[in-house]
Amino acid sequence: MIHFYCSIRNDKPIRGRIAMMPIGTPKVLYRTPGEGSWQWVDLWNALYRERVIFIGQNIDEEFSNQILATMLYLDSVDDSKRVYLYINGPGGDVTPTLAIYDTMQSLKSPVGTHCVGFAYHLAGFLLAGGEKGNRSAMPLSRIALDSPAGAARGQADDIRNEADELLRVRDYIFKELSRKTGQPFEKVSVPKADFYNVSWITKDLSRIKRFGSQEALEYGLIDRIIRPPRIKEDMPRKDAGTGLGSPRSPQQLSDGLAHWL
Repeated sequence: MIHFYCSIRNDKPIRGRIAMMPIGTPKVLYRTPGEGSWQWVDLWNALYRERVIFIGQNIDEEFSNQILATMLYLDSVDDSKRVYLYINGPGGDVTPTLAIYDTMQSLKSPVGTHCVGFAYHLAGFLLAGGEKGNRSAMPLSRIALDSPAGAARGQADDIRNEADELLRVRDYIFKELSRKTGQPFEKVSVPKADFYNVSWITKDLSRIKRFGSQEALEYGLIDRIIRPPRIKEDMPRKDAGTGLGSPRSPQQLSDGLAHWL
């Protein structure tokens, strides 16, 4: 892993050098607002302090609890600032994911969502669950939605009870998607009648449905596509001829993240 080292002069970071570091969580310079000294903190810690949370793995109970605790803490610190969820993952278990979604809706802090790679299955549900107007994706992002799946073993009555519960959860997810996307509920619900004898509108999520970023925008899953500003090819770089420039301060980094959303 490549790591950027720099030193401090007059309480400001100055130009440093690139060094090879062992694989692991990188360290970055961070200064807490109101404090005078800089300190090395791990990258995820710095992003959490800037109200940026990454969902980049399968969502299970342990990971869900970490996300919940982080969101609740940030909301208690300042409920007037937005929390950003960066999503790049395959989804996960139903109950842990719904716990994240319900917490997103209950926070006083607005929650923006941004897909930076792919958001499949229930990760796509979380993407659509962000604050309207602040749900975005990169141009090449991929999104997929489908009906939640489950498995059950045991006596017939136990299996039927488990199936009924899964259907209840499915209907809840579809109704929330309908509310968040503006699509009619009939368009995202699984038909109760014979599958082959119903209108195509009711079949959207009866099987996995994939979206590109533009398709997700048109469907209502996101509100905009983030495209980096174009740079003229003949425009000279600001650091041309100066070698490595001074590293950006943590505040500049957070301002850049906020600008993208």
